[in-house]
Amino acid sequence: KKQNMDWSHIKVSTLDEATRDEGGDGRSAKDVFHASSNPGCVAFTYEDIILMPGHISFPVHEVDLTSNLTKKIKLKAPFVSSPMDTVTESNMAINMALQGGIGIIHSNLSIEEQASEVNKVKKYKNGFITDPVCLSPDHTVGDVVEIKKTLGYSGIPITADGKIGSKLVGFVSARDIDFIDEPTTPLSTVMTTDVTTGKEGCSLEEANQILRGSKKGKLPIIDESGNIVSLIARTDLHKARDYPNASREQKNKQLLVGASIGTRPNDKDRASALVEAGVDVIVIDSSQGDSIFQLDMVQYLKKTFPTVEVIGGNCVSCSQALHLIEAGVDGLRVGMGIGSICTTQEVCAVGRAQGSAVYHVGRFARKFGVPILADGGIQSTGHITKALCLGASCVMMGSMLAGTEEAPGEYFFQDGVRLKRYRGMGSIEAMSKGSEKRYVWGDDAIQVKVAQGVSGSVVDKGTLRRYIPYLCQGVRHGMQDAGVSSLEMAWERLYDGNLRFEIRSPAAQREGGVHSLHNYSKRLY
Repeated sequence: KKQNMDWSHIKVSTLDEATRDEGGDGRSAKDVFHASSNPGCVAFTYEDIILMPGHISFPVHEVDLTSNLTKKIKLKAPFVSSPMDTVTESNMAINMALQGGIGIIHSNLSIEEQASEVNKVKKYKNGFITDPVCLSPDHTVGDVVEIKKTLGYSGIPITADGKIGSKLVGFVSARDIDFIDEPTTPLSTVMTTDVTTGKEGCSLEEANQILRGSKKGKLPIIDESGNIVSLIARTDLHKARDYPNASREQKNKQLLVGASIGTRPNDKDRASALVEAGVDVIVIDSSQGDSIFQLDMVQYLKKTFPTVEVIGGNCVSCSQALHLIEAGVDGLRVGMGIGSICTTQEVCAVGRAQGSAVYHVGRFARKFGVPILADGGIQSTGHITKALCLGASCVMMGSMLAGTEEAPGEYFFQDGVRLKRYRGMGSIEAMSKGSEKRYVWGDDAIQVKVAQGVSGSVVDKGTLRRYIPYLCQGVRHGMQDAGVSSLEMAWERLYDGNLRFEIRSPAAQREGGVHSLHNYSKRLY
């Protein structure tokens, strides 16, 4: 039970200036990053620096992670899923928004497909499956068995044409096909035609009552014409709880969602379709954002769609940031060549260490009221805490989220480990699907593709319903240890010199991790 305690009798003193100046409490960010005290222009990663502990005068549950993604969009959890084809589609975006963050739908899709993914997020109702797998009466028992193998369930609505939005004519469950030996048996001969349904517009509570009374596992929701519009599963009801921190529009309470576009002329058509689908923020996806092509696109978007927020980038220097801010961006994406699957710095010899990039661009953009999004290089909750305390308003994650259940793709096992595919948008595999526009500007036909990323795999992270709360709590503990109870307090102390840092030697970095053990197991939560 939480209790309000009176701590007024406890007095703490301020360290004397001489001891502080000698490094007794570490150094200020200015001492670490500015040229006056860093004449060698050494660039620092998250691993190179460590936060000094501060005085704790508040419990961990009082740490406030609320932050701005853009000038107008505020999030309860400062987490953004990256617009990569192995990270963010509608399922990821929905669950990121429910947990207080936001997902950015990737653009390695046709215009229609990407707009459809955005529409799924905007139409989402908590507990309702809006895109269930449907079959037609002409499909066979073998089709149901295959769905059971790949998706793990066999309760399937049967519609006139096998698609969502058409007339519901029956339902097939495991009990309907359990004793059917012939896989070519058409579903029209085994499906249940007397189907218990709910009416479109019913609440989750009402649907729950119908399920409870019918003792069925699934409840199709139909419109006035008998067309199926969604589905409710009994197994999902315990998941369909309220999400007090969900990222929603103020007006109609729909979930917030973003989408990425490129800088080609046809991306203007893509933007129009995304806006029509209800997108809240457009991220211009480019590995190097300071180009005339992106500046032109930013100006076009702000003039044509003034109510939609625009995030520009990527950038790592203040001059890049200045040009994008002058063009009218509402947020900046910071990072170049530092993702786990990115090889831009190796291949192109251009980029910047992420700690230095976040600090310098964040400090500069703050003068104009433009939030920055730290994109890439995040490997742990400690890295998230460092990024936020160096001036980032939010962090964008790829590999950290690619192994979750909500990421696109299926799990597979290798050497007994459960994995998911993960690839950089600069990999040859992703570029062949259309992402080369992120790395090539203009309309030139490129005969030889130069990869700036790799393909690989990441370990299973479980569901976002557990993973995002773990990330939030880890960051809260880090901020509490640093003595800051909100991001605004962290930034105030960052820029007035009271948030302190030290640079870690390679030996100190090794000492700060697990060491001196014969073996160990590591569980996140």
